[in-house]
Amino acid sequence: MTYNCFASCSFGLEGMSALELRKLSFTDVQPKDARVYFKADLLGIAKANMWLRTADRVYIEIAHFSAVTFDELFENVKQIAWEEYLPQNAAFPVDGDSVKSTLFSVSDVQSISKKAIVDRLMAKHNTKTLPESGNRYNVHIKILRDEVSVCLNTSGAGLNRRGYRVTNVSAPIRETLAAGLVMLSGWRTGAFADPMCGSGTIAIEAAMIGANIAPGRSRTFDSEYWHFIDDEFSKVRAQAKLDITDAKEVYASDIDKKAVRATDANAQAAGVDLRIYHADVSDFARKGCSVLTNPPYAARLGEQQQVRKLYRQMGDALRSTQRKYIITADNEFERYFGKRADKKRKLYNGNIRCTFYQYFKPVK
Repeated sequence: MTYNCFASCSFGLEGMSALELRKLSFTDVQPKDARVYFKADLLGIAKANMWLRTADRVYIEIAHFSAVTFDELFENVKQIAWEEYLPQNAAFPVDGDSVKSTLFSVSDVQSISKKAIVDRLMAKHNTKTLPESGNRYNVHIKILRDEVSVCLNTSGAGLNRRGYRVTNVSAPIRETLAAGLVMLSGWRTGAFADPMCGSGTIAIEAAMIGANIAPGRSRTFDSEYWHFIDDEFSKVRAQAKLDITDAKEVYASDIDKKAVRATDANAQAAGVDLRIYHADVSDFARKGCSVLTNPPYAARLGEQQQVRKLYRQMGDALRSTQRKYIITADNEFERYFGKRADKKRKLYNGNIRCTFYQYFKPVK
């Protein structure tokens, strides 16, 4: 059976998620508004969860309709053949979101949808109790401009939860964004370096991409335990082990010793080999590297004057580095770095609107 699916993602990463899905041989791939739609069978759903690096979650869309009243919402949700998806003991929390819609109260959307599902299941299972003691089938009601998508979250926890972040430092970058930045940089060969590595996320994601390591190999997914999914995840996980290639040369360094220790612990948990150093970015002198980093933002980690001094030091240290990529929320970054970027892209680091500055040739 083929399902209508979509992968949710951050605004600005739709194109990368769509590219990933096409490379994984999915069909009818259509990016739209922080989602990428595609068709998949059960094996494909397992594959998407295991391999997508830039997406947040993978959903099955089981119904789509318009609704501007809660009665319409209730009746349409109740008409869905929930007994085909949810066993009698299923735990089925109902989440929701509503954007630019008449039904704007998310809590009401959730409670009314839950009641509709309960009424349907009790009638079809001929029972007056639904213990919800079994595996989790997370239902999500998404409403955009009065159009309702009723979905099952096949991932469970977000796909950024790779399972390797065992130690943190302040303001870590999200794993899915880090992977997206590496992919946007176009890096594939040669050495890679993050000279302000924090907890090591960018370097770890680069190492995983370089060695073709599936980002979901060390975690589980809610749909692995669904009654209508058999051994699809086992098959995909076994194949992923065979697909790993030789490791690339990836460097990670930071002036903060705590960050260096965190990077080392996280890299070990991820099963990747990084070359980790305690060093100031102003001393960076590695030739022939692609450099990608997420420096501190004045808005979140330090005073503006200190951060902009750091940008000047970065500009001096990376002057002869041909390929360099920096993400920051400071709109004045280029002024202090000392050169205008060859290309810029707007992205979100969490809720912070940022710019991804891309440099392809040495600063003269």
